[in-house]
Amino acid sequence: MSEGNLISFLAIDLGASSGRAMLGTVQNDRLELKEILRFPNPMVEVNGRLYWNLLYLYNQILASLRETKVRGHNLVSIGIDTWGVDFVCFGTDGEPLRMPYSYRDSHTQGAPERFFSKVPKEKVYEKTGIQIMNFNSLFQLDTLLEKNSSIYPLIDKILFMPDALSYLLTGRMVTEYTIASTSQMINPYTKDFEPELLDAIRLSKEKFAPIVLSGTTIGKISPSVQHQTGQEDISVIAVAGHDTASAVLAVPADSAHFAYLSSGTWSLMGIESGEPVINDNTFALNFTNEGGADGSIRLLKNICGMWLIEQCKKEWEKKNPVTYEEIVKAAEQASPFQSFINPDASCFASPASMIEAIQNYCRQTGQPVPCTIGEIARCIYESLAFRYKQVLQNLQELANFPIEKLHIIGGGSKNNMLNTFTANAIGLPVVAGPSEATAFGNLLMQAKAAGLVTEKDKMRHLVRNSVELEIFTPSETSGWQGHYPRYLNVYREIQ
Repeated sequence: MSEGNLISFLAIDLGASSGRAMLGTVQNDRLELKEILRFPNPMVEVNGRLYWNLLYLYNQILASLRETKVRGHNLVSIGIDTWGVDFVCFGTDGEPLRMPYSYRDSHTQGAPERFFSKVPKEKVYEKTGIQIMNFNSLFQLDTLLEKNSSIYPLIDKILFMPDALSYLLTGRMVTEYTIASTSQMINPYTKDFEPELLDAIRLSKEKFAPIVLSGTTIGKISPSVQHQTGQEDISVIAVAGHDTASAVLAVPADSAHFAYLSSGTWSLMGIESGEPVINDNTFALNFTNEGGADGSIRLLKNICGMWLIEQCKKEWEKKNPVTYEEIVKAAEQASPFQSFINPDASCFASPASMIEAIQNYCRQTGQPVPCTIGEIARCIYESLAFRYKQVLQNLQELANFPIEKLHIIGGGSKNNMLNTFTANAIGLPVVAGPSEATAFGNLLMQAKAAGLVTEKDKMRHLVRNSVELEIFTPSETSGWQGHYPRYLNVYREIQ
């Protein structure tokens, strides 16, 4: 069978810093991936506010469809996944009321505390099981209400980012379950919007499109999209719209006794659960219960990940170009266990200078101040490995099964030094790959919609057949055990 006759699917995977279009073809019990287009996804600052450029992203999707057509691929469907929590507000005429805010915008600083005067923090968590973070959709919407946003009274529908882009392609509105679950407005038991929380922000369920589960066909691309791309009978599938949900679907596990770490701009560490895990312990630890692609629960913790390195890299490149490989090499040559940070401290959320923020943290905690690329990178990587150990210990207490290994997926899975650090820190084997887990999960859900694959176990078997995995076995664990108490002391000093 020629390449042009093979059935293919197009995954649009939009991260908080870049996006890509990946073509997937199921053949010989393997899922073959091919990159069609890669593009930046920069935040746009206007008068001190940070926005996402919705129409730019839409144009990149159109460009991907055009390029797929030019290359002669037999495309059946397209699916879109993105980061969580952000959304687009639409008016009664179906037009976006303005470009969506980025979750990194500062307008939600202090928002949770303001909202808790309406609904107590404990009740919010009891109703949703979602980690309290200032940029959750609930707090973004409450901030618009409290600041008398001019668009708030005009809102007809609120669509989360992947659903908004799918709407631009089809003219049909849906709310995909996994992306909605990040909002802190969904009850994980009913898998529906929680009325008490909507009442508190003066919204009703009717302000959202109907909730659909992953794998639902939204509709065909519109005549306008057909005209602009040359594509015709293409379906748009509501894949697991939250990129982490797509990535976790593609974990190449051969048993249920594992934890996962989706490593990218954010690191998300968790386990899969058949039911929500909402109790005093998960509340105290601020763990989150997000929706899985198969309707399960992803019990996880958000950890600031490669954002730290990404921001430092931008500053270093103002002087000289530097690659991620060169940063890792410099870190390998730096002295170990000199300085640690709490990766999740608020000072690292969106500092004017990440390098200065790290140096100030070390200075304030009485540690050696890292100066060189290698010293700063080593500080970040070692701190992340210790943070992973810290969260994994919490998961081991919460899980009703023994955690025997950690699967690292996403772009960070290619960092062999950090994988080694992590294995040594946690004292368990680390299985690295696939780096394109989110695209795999997106494509697998499209393949399911097409009837090519069904159960999650078979999907994961397909992934194992399609990628080469690398296993990192713990070796030099004594040094990591010895310095862990130092990290914990530093972690507790600055939150």
